[in-house]
Amino acid sequence: MEQQTEFTVLGKNIEQLSIYYGFFLFLWGIIISLLSDSTSFTSYIPSYMGSVIILFSYLSIKFINKKKFFMHVVALTGVLIALGGLDVIRIAISGKLLNNYWADMSKIMMLITGVIFVYFCFMSFKFARKIAHEKINN
Repeated sequence: MEQQTEFTVLGKNIEQLSIYYGFFLFLWGIIISLLSDSTSFTSYIPSYMGSVIILFSYLSIKFINKKKFFMHVVALTGVLIALGGLDVIRIAISGKLLNNYWADMSKIMMLITGVIFVYFCFMSFKFARKIAHEKINN
C-alpha cells in the first residue's frame, strides 16, 4: 500500500483547493455585487481576497522552493476572511441581521467558508510536518 505523500480534500491538494476557493470568492463578490446593485467597494471584498488566494496559490505551484511561504500567505488570507465574517455576530447582536441581506449573506459565507478553509490549511500544514518528521527519522 502506497503512503499518501500530501494532504488532499476530495482528491485535490491544498494548492488546487485554494485556487478553487479563490475563484469561488472572486465570483461570489462579483455576482453578489451585481445582484444587489451595489456600487460599494466593500461588496467586492470576497473578490479581492479571492484574488490574493488565487495569486499566491498559483505562485506556490509555480515556485516550489517558495511554496511554504506562499501557502502561509494563503492561510493567513483565509484567517482574515474568517475574521471579516465574524462581523455578522455584531450585526446579529444588534438585531439588524439580514437588514442588508446581500452584505450579511456575504459575511456569513466568509465566516463559514473561511473557517473551513483555514481548517484544511491547518490540516495540510500538520500533514506536511508529519511527512517531514518521518523523512528525518527514516
